[in-house]
Formats: sequence, C-alpha cells, structure tokens
Amino acid sequence: MSLSLALNTARSSLSATSTQIDATARNIANAGQAGASRKIAVTTTVASGGAYVVSVSRATDSALYARMIGATSNAAGSQALLDGLDRLKEGVGDPTGDNSLTARLGALGDALGQFANAPDDPALGARTVTAAQDTARALNTAAAAVHAVRTDADAAMARSVARVNDLLQRFGVENDAVVKGTASGADVTDAQDRRDSVLASLAEEMGVTAVGRGNGDMVLYTDGGATLFETRPRAVSFQTTPVLTAGMAGKAVMVDGVSVTGTDAAMPLRTGRIAGLAELRDTTAPTFETQLDGIARGLVDAFAESDASGAGLSPMAGMFTAGSADLPAGATGLAARLAVNPAVDPAQGGTPTLLRDGGINGAAYQVNTGGAASFGDRLQQQSDALAAVRDFDASSRIPSRSSVADFATASTGWLEGQRQAVAATADSEKALLSHASDALSNATGINMDDEYARQLDLERSYQASSKLIGVINSLYDALLQAVR
Repeated sequence: MSLSLALNTARSSLSATSTQIDATARNIANAGQAGASRKIAVTTTVASGGAYVVSVSRATDSALYARMIGATSNAAGSQALLDGLDRLKEGVGDPTGDNSLTARLGALGDALGQFANAPDDPALGARTVTAAQDTARALNTAAAAVHAVRTDADAAMARSVARVNDLLQRFGVENDAVVKGTASGADVTDAQDRRDSVLASLAEEMGVTAVGRGNGDMVLYTDGGATLFETRPRAVSFQTTPVLTAGMAGKAVMVDGVSVTGTDAAMPLRTGRIAGLAELRDTTAPTFETQLDGIARGLVDAFAESDASGAGLSPMAGMFTAGSADLPAGATGLAARLAVNPAVDPAQGGTPTLLRDGGINGAAYQVNTGGAASFGDRLQQQSDALAAVRDFDASSRIPSRSSVADFATASTGWLEGQRQAVAATADSEKALLSHASDALSNATGINMDDEYARQLDLERSYQASSKLIGVINSLYDALLQAVR
C-alpha cells in the first residue's frame, strides 16, 4: 500500500469515527429525554479500504410506534369517559346509602303506606311530605350533576380542539424541517423525534393515523378518515354551548368542514379524549337523564289528581309538580324541575291532609267531601299507583316497563355497570399503553451503558487512526530527508 493511500484511508477512518463519536455523544446527552431516539451514524467502505459516513439515522420501529399511538388514543378516551361517570355517580350518591335516590323512594313508599293505614295522624302526613321533598331533591341533585358533567365536557372539548390546532401547527413546522432537510441531505433525526412527540400528544386528543410520503413527508388523518394534515394543517373548529340543559344537543367538532362528533357525524372519531368527551356529553349523560326524567314523570303521574265532580276536567298535578298545576306534556327536563306542591307543605302554608282528601286543585278534585279523618282510600290509591307497573321511555336503555322504584334501581345499576365497564377498559388500555411504551423505548431508546461502551470503542479506533497518521507523517519526513 502506498503512503498516500494509507494516509487517505486513515483520514477517512478518522472522519467517520469522529462522526460516530458525535452521534454517541448526542445519545448520551439526550438520554432520559422524552421522545428521544437512538442516533446511528451509518458508515460504509470504499474499494480503497477507506470508510465514510453515509448518513445519520435513528432507531425506529414503525409497528411498535403505531401500537403506542393507538394505545394513547384509547387510554385518553376511556379516561375522559370514566371521569364523567365518576362524577355522575357522586351526584346520585352511594346506592346502598340512606341518601340515595332508591333509598328516598323506598322511604316515600313506606311513609305513604303508614299514612294510608292511619290517615287521621297529621304527623304521618307531614312525614310523607318530608319524604317526598327528599325524593325531589335527590332527583334535582342528580339532574344538576348531569347538566354540570355535560357542560364541563363541552368546555373540555373546546380546550382539546384548541390544543389540537396548536399541535397541528407545531407538526407542520417539524414536518417542513424533515422534508427540506431530507431533500438537502441534512441530518433530520432531531426534527423527526420532535415530530413524533407532537404526533403522540395529538393522539391523546383524537385517534390519528399517519401515512408517510416521499422526502420524509407525512399526512395525518383522524381514525374516522378526515384529513388533519396534508402539506398544511387543516382547521379543527368547535363552538361551545355555555349551558347544556335537558334535551339540548351540543355542537359538533369539525375537521376541515367535516363533522367528527355527534349522532350525525360524517366521519366520527372513535378514540381519543375528544371522542370520550363527546360520548359522555351526547350519549351517556343524556341517557341517564332520560332515566331520571322518567322517574320524575312516574312520581307526578302516581300522585296526580283526577276530576271527582264528573265535569270531565283534566287530571292535574298532585303532591309532585313541575312548577305548574298542569301535568307536564313530556318528561324532558322534569327531574331538574320536580318539586313538592306548596299546597301540601306545612312550611309553605299548605296542609298534608289534602293528600288524604284531595282538592289540591280545587273542590272539583276533592274526594273526601265529608272530611272524614279515617278516610284512607285516596292514600291507598296513591300508594298503589306508586308501586304499579308503568311504561317508561324505551330509549332509557333499561327495562321500560316496571314500577317507579324498580326503574330507579335499574337506573342506578345501569350507571354503575357503565362505570365499571369503562373503568375496566381504562385500566386495560393504560396497561397496554405502558407495555407498548416500554417496548418502543427498549427498541429505539437510549441505553447509557451501551452508549458509553460504544464511545470507548470509537475513541480507541480514533486513537489508532490518529497514531497511523502520525506514523505516515514520520515516514514522509524520512522520505523527504532522503531525497534532499
């Protein structure tokens, strides 16, 4: 081998080793940093025996990364729904406690039965009214919890949409850096890491699919198929509703003009925090409120007064009212408005004996016209009506033909069943996310021990190449001296 060839070989080796050492130094500096991948200086040799660095790449595993992104979306969506269900459960109270809705209904039935057996006892009448007030307040509290959960979910959707738009802008910046750097042959590994970190954050808010194109370019779609990013970020919009009351639908999240949430969504989101919040706001909470409204309607109907004069007058509200003497036309929003009629409430100047005698709505509705203290027929009728099997809204997702008490028990069981199912799903998704993240870290992350060991080997190689250059330099000096 000629001295010039040996010198070129040593110099190319020195340059390649220097680049490799720089890559390991970057890895050591980035160890422990979220989203950092292991950088690799890819080298090759030429026919003369020299080596040079072709490019600097990074350790990747597309299958594990896709699994981690999917698990991130699933876990975020399940957790958002679970948080809302937990709040709804708090609004209903412990099903086994004395303050639960089912317990309040049971106490009302017991009080009414005792009053029917001793209609001349005013204390039992007052106790019945108190039990009715407790029941109405339990329904009011549960309905208020539903409204709060829906309104808060709507506000959280707005925050998520704002974050999505910000992340898409950041994704665009990093994607441009990757595309331009790839075209010019620059090292784009750090930009790729940053882009992947942005994508992982985006996956928390909505299910997303990434498709690679030439020059490192990337296109993003929602898991429902709507385009999120292609060359430029697409607009994600949402209009909040300050207060969501019974029967009121929230606005849809729009991606590039296409609805992705709501019952009429063209390309519905399936995973991610926004999908979980939308399910809570538009499906789960409204279904539970439908159940509460059905219970309230059953109470109003069970205690309604009928015309006793034969004049064909319409039934009117009895002990339970929705704010007027007329029976409500529908059940929507009734749980939030339910109250005990002031006419039977001693604290408001009323008298519980009207429950026994009738006449809350005037003489035409009075049954005990003689005012007999032992008259218990109407009280027994109300007790039977409260325990009677009736039809409820079929959209309540629980048996729609049952008594008011059984329907309330089924409603409580439905809510707890939903919460337990979602909790199990959330735990499973979190475990899957943890495993996927660990597997991805093991495959593409930075191991300090490995990097330090590699750096030592490279430093020895660097020293060998430097020593070889020194020897060649001495030989050149000797040759020149001989020529002189």
